[in-house]
Amino acid sequence: MILSPSSEVHTQGQGGAPSPPRLGWGSPFPTYRPRPSRALMRLAIKRRASGGQRAGPGEEQRARDMEKARPQWGNPLQFVFACISYAVGLGNVWRFPYLCQMYGGGSFLVPYIIMLIVEGMPLLYLELAVGQRMRQGSIGAWRTISPYLSGVGVASVVVSFFLSMYYNVINAWGFWYLFHSFQDPLPWSVCPLNSNHTGYDEECEKASSTQYFWYRKTLNISPSIQENGGVQWEPALCLTLAWLMVYLCILRGTESTGKVVYFTASMPYCVLIIYLVRGLTLHGATNGLMYMFTPKMEQLANPKAWINAATQIFFSLGLGFGSLIAFASYNEPSNNCQKHAIIVSIINSSTSIFASIVTFSIYGFKATFNYENCLNKVILLLTNSFDLEDGFLTTSNLEEVKNYLASTYPNKYSEVFPHIRNCSLESELDTAVQGTGLAFIVYTEAIKNMEVSQLWSVLYFFMLLTLGMGSMVGTGTAILTPLTDSKVISSYLPKEAISGLVCLINCAIGMVFTMEAGNYWFDLFNDYTATLSLLLIVLVEIIAVCYVYGLKRFESDLRAMTGRTLSWYWKVMWAFVSPLLIVGLFIFYLSDYILTGTLQYQAWDATQGHVVTKDYPTYALAVIGLLVASSTMCIPLVALGTFVTRHFKIREQFSAA
Repeated sequence: MILSPSSEVHTQGQGGAPSPPRLGWGSPFPTYRPRPSRALMRLAIKRRASGGQRAGPGEEQRARDMEKARPQWGNPLQFVFACISYAVGLGNVWRFPYLCQMYGGGSFLVPYIIMLIVEGMPLLYLELAVGQRMRQGSIGAWRTISPYLSGVGVASVVVSFFLSMYYNVINAWGFWYLFHSFQDPLPWSVCPLNSNHTGYDEECEKASSTQYFWYRKTLNISPSIQENGGVQWEPALCLTLAWLMVYLCILRGTESTGKVVYFTASMPYCVLIIYLVRGLTLHGATNGLMYMFTPKMEQLANPKAWINAATQIFFSLGLGFGSLIAFASYNEPSNNCQKHAIIVSIINSSTSIFASIVTFSIYGFKATFNYENCLNKVILLLTNSFDLEDGFLTTSNLEEVKNYLASTYPNKYSEVFPHIRNCSLESELDTAVQGTGLAFIVYTEAIKNMEVSQLWSVLYFFMLLTLGMGSMVGTGTAILTPLTDSKVISSYLPKEAISGLVCLINCAIGMVFTMEAGNYWFDLFNDYTATLSLLLIVLVEIIAVCYVYGLKRFESDLRAMTGRTLSWYWKVMWAFVSPLLIVGLFIFYLSDYILTGTLQYQAWDATQGHVVTKDYPTYALAVIGLLVASSTMCIPLVALGTFVTRHFKIREQFSAA
């Protein structure tokens, strides 16, 4: 059973000491009287074992702080499922396979696993421990460590707010494709006829049916970011539905979230297992798997492989957003968050590898299908051009016959040669795609060629929705927990109203991403909202715990909470290795942005049927700067505001004295 916050009134007993809490029957609901936490019980046992000697005042006070009444997860499993549902997201499906493809296949796992050990696990454990110890959302947790660090929590909330504005658009697109998956044939499987019904649509013929459905039917995309166009009502309705689903999931805090995460965490694995069985039976699946697992050891000397491995671990776990701190704040103080950090880290990384196996089996099928289709077109062209007997020319003797025709009929072959495509399975497999391109173009290209394609399409987009919703639940919790923890806000608005307002504001702003230029703004937010901001936030978090709050003090708190001693591994990672790694990543990305010069984006050219590179206009660059500054500047500005406020209070006290 999930507990609600207590509304007990503590009265003064003899000697000014607080009397035991009583049930507040004057309130509309009977208040919850918390049972003594394991931390206090452990202290009592310790006192009895030492002959009745009381524990130190600092240790006892910390134990009492942990005992504050607060909503809790129904059981530890709900917490683990919530973390898995949040951490395992779309990046595991469409980002990690791309990195494997770009940086050496199986050899990429070497830097990935190393970064998991030196960066992922330690930072995840740090955030879970902070949330569980402070028992507050991101703002309150860092304010407890130091009033000057409140800006760290504010920055996390700002980044989470920006993320939720555009991330839920992916769920809207997922709903759009899911609804169209029930059509036969699938609407992206064939090109539509032109207005005269004399042939296929010109844009679709120059691109492909899947690209056409994505860029024209789904996005109705404009030629550039300057041409915003109007709001597309169909994606807008899907976005409204997506936000309604999010609202229902986070409506009552842990009470509703705790039940939802069982589904959002487990359902993607069911679909992935089904897809794995289907993928391994597809023609050409082994080509994709061999491509993935064949290591290119020379990539281990490529610094970008290590940087991208560290970046993938960092963002895949969702560090810095405040979601993990919020989730852990609803734990019992005695919860073994170290064990849970290891479990979530391993499951998250294992899911990435598992999803890559599924992706590359389907990717191999698609590449083999396109390769064989290309060969068949060449065979048909040569057979018709040279009046060859049907069945004479095959894939096995194609190169031999081509050489014979070139030497025997040089003039005629030179006329046909420009129309002969260069078919290569390796080039098909080398085509690297990530993000929405992989999810809504490459996957749909493979699905349309499967038997019973409607079934596989429904399963795939349903999986995307559960992954997206799981991440949105975590992001919503990161925003709502500090708001509901605020006495000012919660005294005026109930939790349901706060959740509704957050979803309504996000939905209204998110309509920008349903305009004709909405996809360009989506890419802008996705590329620049979080990268530098999160690196800075997590760096300050590590410094705050190790050098402001004090690593020894924090170690003592963890021992009081869980009864376990912090090993040397965690202390070395927190104090030295992880901060240096974050600094290195921050410097790399900052220098990369500076050296890149004018920032650019990919725009769809309908006349050519492919994307072209364009420079961002001045106002778009200003938006990028505002996105980065609005979160990162929270840290120094809030610290400065706290300093000024305290300074004036001290002056007033001296003046009054």
